[in-house]
Amino acid sequence: MAKRERVMRMSVEQPLWRALTAYRVLTLFYATGLFVTRHDEFIRPEVAVGYYVVLFAWTFATLPKVAGAASCTKPFLAADLTIALTGILLTPVADAHDRIVAGGPTLPSIWTAGSVLAFAVKGGWRWAAFASALVGVANVVQRGALSEDTLHNVLLVWVAAIAIGYVVEVARASERTLARALEIEAATRERERLARDIHDGVLQVLAMVQRRGSAIGGEAADLGRLAGEQEVALRTLVSGGLVPVSRVSEDVTEGAVVRAVDEPEPQDDTAPRDLRPLLAPYATAKVTFSAPGTPVPLAAGAARELAAAVGAALDNVHRHAGADARAWILVEDEPDEVIVTVRDDGPGIPEGRLAQAEGEGRLGVALSIRGRLREIGGTAELVSVPGQGTEVELRAPKNVPADVRTNAPKSAVKEAKGVRGKAERA
Repeated sequence: MAKRERVMRMSVEQPLWRALTAYRVLTLFYATGLFVTRHDEFIRPEVAVGYYVVLFAWTFATLPKVAGAASCTKPFLAADLTIALTGILLTPVADAHDRIVAGGPTLPSIWTAGSVLAFAVKGGWRWAAFASALVGVANVVQRGALSEDTLHNVLLVWVAAIAIGYVVEVARASERTLARALEIEAATRERERLARDIHDGVLQVLAMVQRRGSAIGGEAADLGRLAGEQEVALRTLVSGGLVPVSRVSEDVTEGAVVRAVDEPEPQDDTAPRDLRPLLAPYATAKVTFSAPGTPVPLAAGAARELAAAVGAALDNVHRHAGADARAWILVEDEPDEVIVTVRDDGPGIPEGRLAQAEGEGRLGVALSIRGRLREIGGTAELVSVPGQGTEVELRAPKNVPADVRTNAPKSAVKEAKGVRGKAERA
């Protein structure tokens, strides 16, 4: 049995949460150690002792809260910052004023930075800026004035917290990009595996049914035709899934086939759009579609006009080369332009036939093909050798002028094929 690949997600911020947990514990012991070594200098040491009891209980009780982003909730962050700010504002009550003015530490000391860092890791640089600003205001209030040392400490915490928050945001964005890339790679490998299996089995069976049905004739021929259509659809699916949701209906009385592809269009006609999904629906059992494996960007209006021109070229193949003629659509993505070639194996066009058709008022090639390409700044070249088929080369520039507008429908690409069409085409 083939082994299926699974994308494993790894959180780049999880080490930050572990580091924050260790930081809170270490700075707790550091702050209490400062008090123990100089408790005799405090004017109200009982206030400091009461605060440190609360701080010890809070720090160890909330260690699971700083184990990850999910557990570190907004209420916890608010309560944690409140504990830190309370300790800062209680410092003048417990410590001597002279020691505070001389630059003595606050009761929570550098433990306060842990609360700010929790904001940074959880919400990014904006949350960090908010929390560090509150800590800075509390420090100025407890000292009674904005000294040089106070300003230095406040700015240091503020800049460091914002920097860490920004790094966290960048790391999260990079993680999402990497996870998406890994998912695409895994999906591509899985699709290649399925394509190999389908090619070795289902596609070969469908191709055999098509050949055998055509050879036997009768009802078997209809079965073979259906098998051929399914082979084309399945081959297109496994090769990249380019065919959008479509509706295909046949009007037997009129002898026409109408294909409508419903899909959302970009609001801006000049916005880039992948040309391949517009051309993929033309693929049938007798029309082979070949395109690059990567998107072929073209302005939306230009893409629709180019697709309509391809449809007109295929109409001519169906009308003039016969129902049994085969056609090939080749898409080439050049740096400055997109080239689409439509070739068939029909009898070709007799010399002078196109000029005669235009003179008779049948402007299929002149308007439906060359006219469309001319409107988007492109060109259409037709080469036909009697007995060797016809080749139509359509060139559309990628930089379409902003004033180019198209009348092609935005909700669907519709092409009619039949012996009783309303417009004569050469």
